[in-house]
Amino acid sequence: MRALNEKFMKNTPINRQTVSNAIVSSGITNLGYASIREIVKLVNVLRRETGVEFIRMEMGVPGLPSAEVGVRAEIEALRHGVASEYPDIEGLPEMKTEASKFVKNFLDVEVKPECCVPTGGAMMGGMASFMVANRNDHTKEGTLFIDPGFPVQKTQTRILGQDFRSFDVYNYRGEKLGPKLESILECGKVSTILYSNPNNPSWICLTDDELRTIGTLARKYDAIVIEDLAYFGMDFRENYSVPGEPPFQPTVAKYCDDYILLISSSKIFSYAGQRIGLLVMSDHLYNRRYPDLLRYYTTDIFGRAMIFGALYALSSGVTHSVQYGFTAILKAVNEGLYNFVDNTRAYGDKAAKMKEMFTRNGFKIVYDMDIDRPVADGFYFTISYPGMSGGELLQELLAYGIAAITLNICGSERHEGLRACVSQVRKSQFPLLEERLELFSENNPVNK
Repeated sequence: MRALNEKFMKNTPINRQTVSNAIVSSGITNLGYASIREIVKLVNVLRRETGVEFIRMEMGVPGLPSAEVGVRAEIEALRHGVASEYPDIEGLPEMKTEASKFVKNFLDVEVKPECCVPTGGAMMGGMASFMVANRNDHTKEGTLFIDPGFPVQKTQTRILGQDFRSFDVYNYRGEKLGPKLESILECGKVSTILYSNPNNPSWICLTDDELRTIGTLARKYDAIVIEDLAYFGMDFRENYSVPGEPPFQPTVAKYCDDYILLISSSKIFSYAGQRIGLLVMSDHLYNRRYPDLLRYYTTDIFGRAMIFGALYALSSGVTHSVQYGFTAILKAVNEGLYNFVDNTRAYGDKAAKMKEMFTRNGFKIVYDMDIDRPVADGFYFTISYPGMSGGELLQELLAYGIAAITLNICGSERHEGLRACVSQVRKSQFPLLEERLELFSENNPVNK
């Protein structure tokens, strides 16, 4: 961090030594590589010890009310006694039907209801995918992550003892993507390809041409694509809100036979606390036989190994009542009664205002372009400050009561950056954020 004589600096909301002590006492050895949950705990400690209000941008917690139609349906289901009954591990039949309709209405892709399975959030869907898709061929090793990405997914592969490869896609957009992907896939060791779209943390959005490239190469090298759609429809430069009408959320499902879609209810329906999502397999993948699956499961049929092997062992089914709530949400969305995209636009509005505040005070947007146009305003954005690494910037911002996570843990090659999430920042905190950023800029002048 740039050296400044402390006597010329205005006091920060939290003493820097207090921040340093809290980091040490928390057991964090390198703040630049601290996990999301470690930062959450650190901020909780600082908040409790100092009483200072924090601008919390470290964790992607939904900041909007939950879909009321789901809450009502879930309460009604509980009143009818479903809490005493085990759920069907394959999911409620009516939920599977609505899930299939949702995929058709908003992705323009047809999958059978049997291929749509509830999971305890997309996190469980990812874990189950690795447990099956990365074990279907003993000659292959694991996942290719198109980074930057959600760091816990790499943790999942490590827990399972699986290898992975990765690269930061930012410098390989458009026509550069194909050659880069093929240079990795041609080794023949990649079982799965995983990315998020819109991307967590950068908020770049892969185009149809890029998805076609991924799908074509996945087919060529027999890799299963895992498409993480946690932020479904939240590229607000397009209107993906009308069921059954274009434009549709872009997806690799149009360009390959073997894919898994992870659809979360957490952000798009603000249903994070109920832990439900969808794992959607293509019809082709669901019925495909992989003899090597018999090393771990009692069947070589992919879909059955997924449901009656991995998901059964992980949870023995998703909470019964929440499936009724999720069914009601999907039905309302499919019938055009609940516009989830219009509801989540509030995140884009906040991001635009917050990005303007940061850049006005000397910060830079790290991932700023989506090939040839500015990156969209959405759930996340990325920031850096001249002369500071990501870890240094995070530690300094903590002294101003501002929290984020570093891009280091997201597989980014841009080690100077942080990921900022807009969801927990209230508009009433904007004046406070502006005040603290102005003080930060004053205390950390940039040499021009």
